[in-house]
Amino acid sequence: MENFSLILAIVVVTALAFDFTNGFHDTANAMATTISTGALKPKVAVAMSAVLNLVGAFLSVEVANTISKGLVDETGIRPEVIFAALVGAILWNLLTWLVGLPSSSSHALMGGLIGATIASAGVGAVHGDVLVTKVLLPAVAAPIVAGVAAMFATRLSYTLGRKADGKAAEKGYRAGQIASAGLVSLAHGTNDAQKTMGIITLALVAGGAVAPDSDPPLWVILSAGLAIALGTYLGGWRIIRTMGKGLTDLQPQQGFAAQTSAATVILASSHLGFSLSTTHSVSGAVMGAGLGRKGGVVRWSTATRMFIAWGLTLPAAAVVGALAEYVTGLGAWGTGLVAVFLVASSAAIWKRSRSEVVDASNVNGTDEPAGVVTTAIAAVTPPPAGTVPDGPVAAVPSPAAPAIATEPTAPAA
Repeated sequence: MENFSLILAIVVVTALAFDFTNGFHDTANAMATTISTGALKPKVAVAMSAVLNLVGAFLSVEVANTISKGLVDETGIRPEVIFAALVGAILWNLLTWLVGLPSSSSHALMGGLIGATIASAGVGAVHGDVLVTKVLLPAVAAPIVAGVAAMFATRLSYTLGRKADGKAAEKGYRAGQIASAGLVSLAHGTNDAQKTMGIITLALVAGGAVAPDSDPPLWVILSAGLAIALGTYLGGWRIIRTMGKGLTDLQPQQGFAAQTSAATVILASSHLGFSLSTTHSVSGAVMGAGLGRKGGVVRWSTATRMFIAWGLTLPAAAVVGALAEYVTGLGAWGTGLVAVFLVASSAAIWKRSRSEVVDASNVNGTDEPAGVVTTAIAAVTPPPAGTVPDGPVAAVPSPAAPAIATEPTAPAA
């Protein structure tokens, strides 16, 4: 550790800041359905999730190795490149949190890393085969697999519980939902905390603090686990509201099916070293559970905005990461300028969020926080077929019940 320079210390602190935003950004993945169905009280849910995220961070380092050893060429990376990548990832996390959209922290991190690496060392420094097989393909497959699994699991749950006592069955599913939510939290710590471990390890290799091809040191695993747990405990209430109420209305059977399906997909991908988005997996599972119940619906207007955010995550974070790398390449003053920009932008986003507070007391409300970005995305998103635009509309008599004419009321004398 004798080569632990100031810039390396800044990178480590910034990486842990990203891990913190990853925690509160992705709390919804584990606990949104549990909170929306009333299986757990909001603060109890996020506390449970935080503890299990910390435990999960110690279960594997396969995903960390994918990022630190596989995605980009270690030999051409400077600590400033890692710092620039983290700037892009943090700002995207904060912006999507502000508007309540579940997007992938994993893809934000990898997008920032890819953009900064290309700006520093060229396209050849990015390992395209790893990007496709362990990032892009799982990004497409995860929500589909989790969604289909959750849809069939939901139908099976309702079929098996058709003759069961309603209250007893609901109580059992709530207990099962708590257990499955805990499994998702454990899986989230296993998958997402490792991404920060990988990025810190990559920075340590770039700065000469550890040997190339090293696994994450113990202090890196512990600090990453603590940072994501703290962020999880604070709760990303805006995204919890969208995931729990904005996509569909869930009953305990659906919540149990969605959580179990998502946890299975996430844990399997962690074992294989895929840098999977837990957000994609859980969102797909929630939509699948919504479609699995007879009469259930998915709010496709919200889902479409979410899909747009998913598509923008990698390129948006990559552009910011590349620009930040260009400025840091101007010297120490450039790095300082980027750091000031990051702090100022983060503070501005936080201040904007205070104008419409979403917390544990109103997280199960039906109205999503609407901001400038949400309004802009909604403006370019076509409404689903058969829907009526928001706003006051004239009353239309039902064809089945025509309006009945009434005598005009005589004016009072």
